[in-house]
Amino acid sequence: MYQPTSQAHPSLLSWNEGPTKNAIIDFVQSVTDAESTDFIHPSDRIAVFDNDGTLWSEKPAYFQFLFALDRVNAMAKTDAALINTPVLEAAIGGDIDALLDLGVPAILEIVAATHSGMSIETFQDQAAEWLKRARHPVSGMPFTSMVYQPMLELLDYLRAYEFNVYIVSGGGLDFIRVFAEDVYGVPPQNVVGSFGEARLEVERGKPRIMKDPGVGFLDDKEGKPLGIARHIGKRPVFVAGNSDGDLAMAQWSTAGEGARFAMFVHHTDAEREFAYDRESPVGRFDEALDAAPENGWTIVDIAADWRAVYGGEK
Repeated sequence: MYQPTSQAHPSLLSWNEGPTKNAIIDFVQSVTDAESTDFIHPSDRIAVFDNDGTLWSEKPAYFQFLFALDRVNAMAKTDAALINTPVLEAAIGGDIDALLDLGVPAILEIVAATHSGMSIETFQDQAAEWLKRARHPVSGMPFTSMVYQPMLELLDYLRAYEFNVYIVSGGGLDFIRVFAEDVYGVPPQNVVGSFGEARLEVERGKPRIMKDPGVGFLDDKEGKPLGIARHIGKRPVFVAGNSDGDLAMAQWSTAGEGARFAMFVHHTDAEREFAYDRESPVGRFDEALDAAPENGWTIVDIAADWRAVYGGEK
């Protein structure tokens, strides 16, 4: 269950002293000072955070994709006839690298097969059960323990200064809503994400929303500004991401009038987490890495800027 990092005075204790931490504090202090020319009214203090690779880890593959692979294996045990395509057959083997090499269509096929044909409630029950029992294939930790402690502190720090915090993710809306409040303190209505086709079904007089195959909306890259505009209705003043999938969100957010802040988490610490950027098939950080200094965006170097990566570290 989510607990604020500090009840009375949220602070960035897991951040090393230096220009990155100072940039965050200076921005927040400036826009919350009623005497400052950069002052932003609390109702306009919108902060948006990507999830995968920004709030929790994303290697060796997006955690929701690992959940989908687990569901494929469960389906095979229940009814082998459901595994009726080469992609689903390959998913049984669990070769993550090979599956990622097949590209987005293969990923979407696996997600469609494992995330549809059921009510939202049934799907979320499955996701919650998986999050309780599953362990990360490299660290052996529960997936919800692989949340970045410095980012939890940042969420609390912003909320203490009356920022409205949202998650804006390419991950599935229904999946993230299972754990966002317990893990991040972000309520379900403050989650913006991808979603599939759906329909309202009435069975024995009881209506329920059924998840169908097909992509309804992909909240990634250029889709992120669209998702924010539709769901939140205001341009954010603070945006955090970690990959090229967050580039359009940062560009659109910082193009607004007044003070703006954008930051990108750069995965540079292979010892405590993972190190990757330009060539990674997951969380590729290439165009945005080049665009950050050109636009005055802050790059968070995990190895240099974070005293700890996960909670419980010294």
